[in-house]
Amino acid sequence: MQRTPTSTRAAICSWLSIAILASRAVPAWAQTEPALPPWHEGVAEERKQAALELFMQGRDLHRRMVLGDAKKKYEEALALWEHPDLRFSLGRVLKMMGMPLLAYENLRLSLRWGPASLEPEDLEEARSLMKELVERELAVVEMRCAEPRAEVLLDGRSWFVGPGSARRFVTPGEHVVSARKAGYFPLVEPVVVLAGVQASGVLKLSADGIITVRRWSAWKPWAVVGAAAGLGLAGAVLRWQADEHLEEAERQFEETCTSGCPPTTTDTSSRGMTESRVATGLFIAGGATLAAGAVLVFLNMPRTYRTENQGGVQLRIVPAAPGAAAGLSARLSF
Repeated sequence: MQRTPTSTRAAICSWLSIAILASRAVPAWAQTEPALPPWHEGVAEERKQAALELFMQGRDLHRRMVLGDAKKKYEEALALWEHPDLRFSLGRVLKMMGMPLLAYENLRLSLRWGPASLEPEDLEEARSLMKELVERELAVVEMRCAEPRAEVLLDGRSWFVGPGSARRFVTPGEHVVSARKAGYFPLVEPVVVLAGVQASGVLKLSADGIITVRRWSAWKPWAVVGAAAGLGLAGAVLRWQADEHLEEAERQFEETCTSGCPPTTTDTSSRGMTESRVATGLFIAGGATLAAGAVLVFLNMPRTYRTENQGGVQLRIVPAAPGAAAGLSARLSF
């Protein structure tokens, strides 16, 4: 066999090396680029660069404890780019400035895309800060209202509309829960909460209106008046019968006695006298019953008055920490 020159063998080896590298590189070129995190979507590179510069300025101010200016820089950066690291940094500054509600909200928003939003050490710190805020610097107010279309307010600001419930972090101290609805008494209830405590309550509204009532059913007094009329009618009938019987006894006496006969009592006259006495008793009873019926009718006249306010809040106090992951304001409807 004819031997291949050394230069030729070197050229062949070079071409084989290029071919092998190319064959290995083709699959890499064919692979799609990894998807960017969701906070990159729809944000232009210019805005990212401007936000990054503001972030670096804010971080430098933060390290030098110029907290007010650092807060301003972080907020300007967030206006350009909603980034979890920016939210986390702003939350830390707000906590140091003594603004626990805003600090908690920003820390919560830094985790809105899940645990992968932050580096592991930042994630652990964010969770630790949130737990500390809930246990030491914040309280929770949770209310439920079953009344349809009732507007519930917290500290004078609209909160939610019933039926439903809501849960909100607040600063420790006294807060005012109120509810209102047309045709109902307004409800205003102060609620005092301490740090690390949740005040849960159920709101109950009471209808506000004018109602008409009677002591008894309307027919009852008139039934007494009717009974009096019945007694009077019965007395009149007996009086008429008594007169008839007495007149009949007098005719019989005149027919049997010509002159100087002593008065005698017959069955007819005795019956007439008895009926007369009974009729008199019925008249007396009917008159008394009529008077009682008139009094009852007067006492049973309709009375109108405003309904009594029976609304209120049923409160119970529980630790706030178990529900800390619910967020700044969680809304439930049923």
